[in-house]
Amino acid sequence: FYNPKLHKAAPKRELSAEDRIFVNNGGTPPPTEAPGGIANTGVTVFAQISSHRALDDSAVAPPPPPATWDAYAKKGQESSGVMAMMDMLVADLDKEMQEMDVEEKDSQAEYEAFMEDARTKRAQDSKSMADKESHKADLEGELQKAGVELKSTMKEDMSKAEEIRDLH
Repeated sequence: FYNPKLHKAAPKRELSAEDRIFVNNGGTPPPTEAPGGIANTGVTVFAQISSHRALDDSAVAPPPPPATWDAYAKKGQESSGVMAMMDMLVADLDKEMQEMDVEEKDSQAEYEAFMEDARTKRAQDSKSMADKESHKADLEGELQKAGVELKSTMKEDMSKAEEIRDLH
């Protein structure tokens, strides 16, 4: 982490006479040299020198490593758990595939029944439409006939009214 106590300010830089004139006339100062080394600290090498240790011929060999586990033995029962899990996954997948097949067959049967119902309803609707159209045509014919009868009745009534008016 950053420790402000360890911060070292950059040294003041003296510009040459030419650079000072250039900066005073609105130019930018020349770039500073980038610090080098590891993490911009100026340290270029970490050297670990083993020759500083006094190594003499009387050095004692290191002690043997501590005792750990037994020698390698093939695992029998532990690895069968993975195989059992794989078998269980395969069985689950087979079961899901079987369920999907049954669901697909049921859906297909429902679709066919729906299409058959739609076909019969369409036939009924077209028959009903034809019946209604014929009934409408009959009613329109009766309406025209009643209109003609009304006109003839009105003419007769008007002629009788004229006769009655002429009599008086």
